Amino acid sequence: RRKIARWRAAGLSATVIAEKLGRHRSTIFRELKRNAFEDPQMPDLSGYYCVTANEMARERRAKLRKLARFVHVRQAVIERIMHGWSPQQIAGRMRLERHPICVSYETIYKFAYSADGQAIKLWRHLPERRARRRPRHARRRHGRRFSPELNILHRPDTVAERKQFGHWECDLI
Repeated sequence: RRKIARWRAAGLSATVIAEKLGRHRSTIFRELKRNAFEDPQMPDLSGYYCVTANEMARERRAKLRKLARFVHVRQAVIERIMHGWSPQQIAGRMRLERHPICVSYETIYKFAYSADGQAIKLWRHLPERRARRRPRHARRRHGRRFSPELNILHRPDTVAERKQFGHWECDLI
């Protein structure tokens, strides 16, 4: 945001700023539009300032943290986690009951692994019981697809010679 503000004050276009930062130009346009300072009484002061932009983004983000804002929802989520419900079950039940304030299972996981959730050790009641969450792409185990015994180099001689029906490729067509 400091670089954007500095380059904007220097008169660079959003497209050039995007190229310098290695971002898409729409990202920079969105940043400039959402976090620009507007002063109706003194229009000369209106513009993009990095400190103001950061505060506006922080306020917007704080508004979205439903489990931090709504105590009754947070208590209901904590209670259900303590009773052995998974975050997917909690989120699904809230949606099914048409709860006025619904949260996604990802929000529940983020809360469980946040400082507040760590303080009451919510991770002990989650399905995997891990103190720290694994990275997103490390969740799937990628083992060997085929065992070493099934390697094509270890095929029998009758198959390798291809003299018998059924050992040729495309025999089933």
